[in-house]
Order: sequence, then structure tokens, then C-alpha cells
Amino acid sequence: MDAQSIGRMLLVIGAIILVLGALLLVFGNFFDGFPGTLRVEGQGISCIVPILASILLSIVATVVLNIVIRLINKP
Repeated sequence: MDAQSIGRMLLVIGAIILVLGALLLVFGNFFDGFPGTLRVEGQGISCIVPILASILLSIVATVVLNIVIRLINKP
């Protein structure tokens, strides 16, 4: 793998992280009331675990990364 391929790959990964960060900024509060979110609240402490949102983000990230890798490895 040469330096140009590594540079392209890092730019694509950086762009994906940038887009995901922007989406979290815009839709961050949306996931709080998302179905499949576990909320545990006690005295002075609360924990929110977005299980369904995590699964959906994982599936989307897997599909996007597979497409990017196929485009990079194109002969």
C-alpha cells in the first residue's frame, strides 16, 4: 500500500467521522426519546443507554465502510 492510498483512506475516514459528528450535533437530542433507549435513574445519578440507536448506527457504518473499501480496492 503506497502513501497516496493511505492518504485517501484517511481522508475518507475523516470525512465519515465529520459527517457522523455533525449528525450527532443535529440529532443528539432525538436519540434521548428514541424507542429502545434504556433509562436508569436513581438518587443523583442517571444512565441512558441507546441500544436500538447503537445497533442502527453500527449497521449504517458497516454498509458505508464496506462500500468505501470496495471503491478503494477497485482494480
